[in-house]
Amino acid sequence: MTSSPSMQRPVHARANRLIPAGLIALSFVPVVAGMVRVTELAGGAEVTPENARFFASPVPVVVHIVGVSLFSVLGAFQFAPGLRRRRPGLHRVAGRVLVPSGLAAALSGLWMTVFYPRPDDVGDLVTAFRLVFGSAMVVSLVLGYTTIRRRAFARHRAWMIRGYAIGLGAGTQVLTQLPWMLLVGPLGTVSKGVLMALAWVINVAVAEWIIRRRPAGPVRT
Repeated sequence: MTSSPSMQRPVHARANRLIPAGLIALSFVPVVAGMVRVTELAGGAEVTPENARFFASPVPVVVHIVGVSLFSVLGAFQFAPGLRRRRPGLHRVAGRVLVPSGLAAALSGLWMTVFYPRPDDVGDLVTAFRLVFGSAMVVSLVLGYTTIRRRAFARHRAWMIRGYAIGLGAGTQVLTQLPWMLLVGPLGTVSKGVLMALAWVINVAVAEWIIRRRPAGPVRT
C-alpha cells in the first residue's frame, strides 16, 4: 500500500541530512589539505622543491583552494531533496555563489596545469586529464548558468550535477589512489594519471545515473 505523508517525512529528513553529509565527507581530505596549504603560504613556511611553485605564484592556488572549498561544501546542500521545495530562495542564492566559485576553481586549476612547473610525479597523462576534465567543468557550469537563464530547469539541473561531479573529483581520487599506495607503493606518472582519470570517470558515471534515473514513485511498504 502507499505510505502516508507522515511515513514519508522521516525518509526525506534522513536524506536531507545524509546526502550533504556524504558529499562533504567525500570532499573532506582535499578541503583540509587545501586549508593546510593556505596556512603554509600565509605563515611563511619553509620553501621546498615540492611547494616552491606555490610560493613563487600564490594567487592561483589560493583562488583554487577557496573556490573548490566553497563549491564542494555549499554544493553538497543543493542535493538535499527538500531544499528546493521548502526554501527555493536559498537554493537560488547558493547557486549564485556556486557558479562563480566553481568557475574560479576550474579556471585557476587550468592555469596552474599550464603555467606551474610540473612536479616529478606529474607526467603528460596527468596534465592531459586535468586539462580535459577542467575544461569540461567550465563548460558544464557555463551551460548550467545559461540554461537557468532560459528557465530550462531540467537541463540546468543536469549540467550543474555534471559540473559538481567533476569538481568533486579530488575527493574520489583519494579513494582510487590510496589502495594503490597501500598495496603497490608510490604512484608513478602513468598510474597516477590512470587513477586520477578513473576517479573522474566514476563521478561522471554516477552523475549521469542521477540525471537519467526515473523520478521515484510513491513510497510503498
